[in-house]
Amino acid sequence: MKKTGKILILTVLAASLAGGGYWFVKQRAAQDPEKRYRTAELARGNVTQAVSANGTLNPVVLVSVGTQVSGTVRKLHVDFNDKVKAGQALLELDDALVSATARQSAASITSAQASLDLAVANEARMKALFAEEYVSKQEYDQAAQVLRSARAQLAQAQAQHARDQANLGYTVIRSPVDGVVIDRVVDLGQTVAASFQTPTLIKIAQDLSEMRIDTSFAEADIGAIREGQKAKFTVDAFPDRQFDGVVQQIRLNPVTQQNVVTYNVRISVANPDQILLPGMTAYVTIGVRQRENVLLVPNAALRFKPAESAPAAPAGAGAGGPPSAGAGGAKGRARAGQGATVHVLESGQLKAVPVQLGITDSRNTELVSGELAEGARIVVGENGGPAKAPSSVGMRMF
Repeated sequence: MKKTGKILILTVLAASLAGGGYWFVKQRAAQDPEKRYRTAELARGNVTQAVSANGTLNPVVLVSVGTQVSGTVRKLHVDFNDKVKAGQALLELDDALVSATARQSAASITSAQASLDLAVANEARMKALFAEEYVSKQEYDQAAQVLRSARAQLAQAQAQHARDQANLGYTVIRSPVDGVVIDRVVDLGQTVAASFQTPTLIKIAQDLSEMRIDTSFAEADIGAIREGQKAKFTVDAFPDRQFDGVVQQIRLNPVTQQNVVTYNVRISVANPDQILLPGMTAYVTIGVRQRENVLLVPNAALRFKPAESAPAAPAGAGAGGPPSAGAGGAKGRARAGQGATVHVLESGQLKAVPVQLGITDSRNTELVSGELAEGARIVVGENGGPAKAPSSVGMRMF
């Protein structure tokens, strides 16, 4: 029994020593900067700063066809996606009431014409009698006045008939442009009422080979956007394809929502294959600044902060910049013209270097100034979790 107990104690002691040795070796390896930190070489390249927003694809010309007269839809000549020509009949309204009104005004013309003929004859007769002094000047003037009134009534009846004829023609709704029907609001048998606001019956896109994107950019980004700048965008229907556009117009009318001011930016888009459809959501990116062949700092290096505080000069010292907000700041990246601190490995030691930054994209930031040269090993992260300092308390045995 005693021998067995000794063997058990020796076995546990050997296992403990082996575990402690493994732990000690691992801690030593974790403290080695060459193995602990992940690095990237400072290299030259191109960087483009961009602003992004969401927008909606719309036809360049979208015509809402309405009606000027009320009635019931009697015939439908077109449907969704039909191509139409200018002047082509789209639908017809029941013209019974309008036709009856037109016939009534035509009869009024006939009556006014008869009254005019009688007034002409009376005026001619009174003129002859007045010349022979058989009637007074007053009676002649009255006959002349009746003639003028009859002519005015005829003109009024003709104008009323012309209006009724126009309304009769309006019962046939025709396309004002060549295009494609993208929306039909009414159905056969539906009654439409034209009052102070003209109801929309059909929407026609004039040309789908040219589209536009209406999007809104925040006031913080609008100062860098100019007409003629190139834009790129994607749509959910084709996630693996990128489309091109051009900034066409920056509208001066601001829109304020929840204390955020935005401006509408219209982007013209070529759609020769007509695969982009009205109403699609576009994710637009506009490149506003570009630098070529400059030193690029990975944005991961700006977010990196060592677990233990490393001695460093104040960020921006010697580079004319303010204290760093880019290395581990809340936004995770520095803005153009801002000072920051990056860490490099030199001779196996971690060193903090203040730098001045330029424009940035989602991956890299331009290095404007700082004591860094091309090829410097910049720390971008740690290979594992932060290593703890070795404990001063000895390992306790049983």
